[in-house]
Amino acid sequence: MKKLDLYIIRKFLGTFFFCLLLILCIVVVFDISERLEKFIENDAPVSAIIFDYYMNFIPYFANVFSPLFTFISVIFFTSKMAYDSEIIAILSTGISFKRFLYPYFVSACIIAVFSFVLGGFIIPNANQKRILFQEQYMGKKYSNKESNIHRQIAPGVFIYMSSYSAATNTGYDFSIEEFVGDTLKSKLISSRIAWNKEKEKWVITNWKLRELDGDKEQYTVGKQLDTLLGFVPSEFSKDPSKIKEQLTLPELEEYIDRMKLRGSSNVVEFQIEKYKMLANTFATFILTFIGVSISSRKIRGGMGFHLGLGLLLSFSYILFMQFSTVFATNGDMNPLLAVWIPNILFSVIALFVYKTAPK
Repeated sequence: MKKLDLYIIRKFLGTFFFCLLLILCIVVVFDISERLEKFIENDAPVSAIIFDYYMNFIPYFANVFSPLFTFISVIFFTSKMAYDSEIIAILSTGISFKRFLYPYFVSACIIAVFSFVLGGFIIPNANQKRILFQEQYMGKKYSNKESNIHRQIAPGVFIYMSSYSAATNTGYDFSIEEFVGDTLKSKLISSRIAWNKEKEKWVITNWKLRELDGDKEQYTVGKQLDTLLGFVPSEFSKDPSKIKEQLTLPELEEYIDRMKLRGSSNVVEFQIEKYKMLANTFATFILTFIGVSISSRKIRGGMGFHLGLGLLLSFSYILFMQFSTVFATNGDMNPLLAVWIPNILFSVIALFVYKTAPK
């Protein structure tokens, strides 16, 4: 690795972390001004605000927008190099534009790997503390409003509840059916099912059980039954939109498999979250490639034009990502394709701007 490579890597990473720090400071100031009243109303301790909320909010926000921060950083310092005629001097020594891109992709690789590890394995655990703080001190306690709940909790095992109270961990008009193939083997119905925290078991009240064996039928009744079932209260007491933020990559894959088994309607949202982890990592390279290609030419208008064009492309990327995920969530689009459409489109743009880059 030559001095030139180290120079560009140092510029790239230095500008990236400086931009990240600057934007995060602005975001935190605005967030504090917006939420200060709620913090005071709910008597949130200062230590909890700092360590449980903001110390976990900052890495979450930084990781979500790290590809865009990378893009802006590349345009900012590369435009300055072009304006100071450094790039002209570099290319005039015989270094090809492809070789010039080498340190950029080394830097992008460092950021992408760091972002993937954070997003897939570290930040989900931090999000648990942040979301718990929001529920406790920001008036965002989740209330389950589902009714007529049907779920498959194991192969051939189905449950039903007319409603569920997350506050008391209680389900009403509960029934559980077990099938072997298309044949019903047993059915239990009860007026209520509640979670016992001490025993860590479900308590079924006023139950009736029918067991079928060919032409034979056994009928049993009881007042109370303590049992373990293939689901836990957290599946009903947590906001589904927040659960995906609290799962590491292996946990997310396991959760998706369980949701598919149960025929859940919102499994697409969790698949999108899974695919985004890799897509955002790849986006770092695409946006770096575009950023270098459009900002390496010295033009009249200088850095301002490059930054303006960079911001336009950044917001376009976010817009396409939102459109594609909405189509996947509410339509029939494949979630993997939906997440990768912005990357595919911007890869085409990257090839086009590369053709116009100075050689």
